[in-house]
Amino acid sequence: MAYVIEPAEQAAAAVAGSEDRFPVRRIYCVGRNYAAHAREMGKDPDREPPFFFMKPADALVANGAAVPYPPETANLHHEIELVAAIGRGGCNIAEADALDHVWGYGVGIDLTRRDLQLAARDKGRPWDTGKGFDHSAPLSALHPASVIGHPSRGRIWLSVNGEIRQDADIADLIWSVPETIACLSALFTLVPGDLIYTGTPAGVGAMVRGDRIEGGVDGIDGISITLI
Repeated sequence: MAYVIEPAEQAAAAVAGSEDRFPVRRIYCVGRNYAAHAREMGKDPDREPPFFFMKPADALVANGAAVPYPPETANLHHEIELVAAIGRGGCNIAEADALDHVWGYGVGIDLTRRDLQLAARDKGRPWDTGKGFDHSAPLSALHPASVIGHPSRGRIWLSVNGEIRQDADIADLIWSVPETIACLSALFTLVPGDLIYTGTPAGVGAMVRGDRIEGGVDGIDGISITLI
């Protein structure tokens, strides 16, 4: 079979300690999955069912990259997140079995054009322009669960130019990784290569060109980018 145009390059994430790469199919993101962040966004943190949005796979940005400040925004925010990489697919996955579907973990930053996101939210429109833009998904190398296990607690943090902005623990997730996978797989058939950005703690804020952003999750990895 031939294609009528040249197909796009396969989006892929780095794998710690390997030259091999993890092919990425879809990027799912969980909204408001830390109570303190829900409050700072003016929302009730009660434990309602999680909700999801997506980023395109080619929004991935490698660790250490220089990231262009995106167009049409004056309020670009950082959101540090634990990321789960799916290695075995399925639908209606039981919570008790969910971790068997996780290949590994990384650390991501959900870059957000907050002004566009809030304008869309207030009009009842999708968040795509605020969340799913080019270069909006920086990601560290992925670490296999066979090596690091399945972290359920550990510091998650982010700094801008050395100043701590976000500082919490992944144990504070409203919906844990197994619960998130169970809920998400009831809505979509998960496929090997899917990534799940699991939500961000409180402390999100604006950045400007020239800022250096660093963060990490204890027991997994660190991440850094520079805005240009």
